[in-house]
Amino acid sequence: MSLVSEPDYVLNQRRRMIDDQLRSRGIRDERILSAMAHVPRTEFVPPGLRDQAYEDHPIPLPKGQTISQPFIVALMLQAIAPQPSEVVLEIGTGSGYLTALLAELFNRVYSIERHLELAASAEHILVQLGYTNFEIISGDGTHGLPAHAPYDAIMVSAAAPQIPPALFVQLREGGRMIIPVGPSQAQQLQRVEKKEGLRLVESLEGCRFVPLVSDSEPGLI
Repeated sequence: MSLVSEPDYVLNQRRRMIDDQLRSRGIRDERILSAMAHVPRTEFVPPGLRDQAYEDHPIPLPKGQTISQPFIVALMLQAIAPQPSEVVLEIGTGSGYLTALLAELFNRVYSIERHLELAASAEHILVQLGYTNFEIISGDGTHGLPAHAPYDAIMVSAAAPQIPPALFVQLREGGRMIIPVGPSQAQQLQRVEKKEGLRLVESLEGCRFVPLVSDSEPGLI
């Protein structure tokens, strides 16, 4: 839904990202590739770092947060298997880049961000780009968002020592959650499916995310 026009050299960088970082490393879902080819990542990157927007590494944000490297973003999206009729809950809005991709791929996106500055910035960018099927809430992501549960999918963009119970409760039967789990030096990106009320967990890839911060649970820092 991007309303931004970019110069040809930036569009070429985005195309190379798709071919060299994503297709060549096993990202096959054409809806995801199309969304990542469409969303202008440069709009979500701090101005002084925009020349790195499509490079294969994370990019720092204010408040100690980051935008994950494109491959990890695509891997998370492919693992969650988005469907256009579904509702997704995102934990950790950050820059809003993943929120924009989720808005391209899902019917409705609810996103929680604990930092007011990041939440306001992301919302402004998303509105400027023309997105309307999202809502950003400022709060503690470990509690989820019970008001709109259950969710078809939950995407967590910060690492927890274990899966927050409230998030699993808010996942519908048959729903999927993608979450990095573990300490800073030994995190695994996990796919969690709810089947007959139980967790089916699959480890996808080693990763490194900022910690998921809780205001009330001592087990989460």
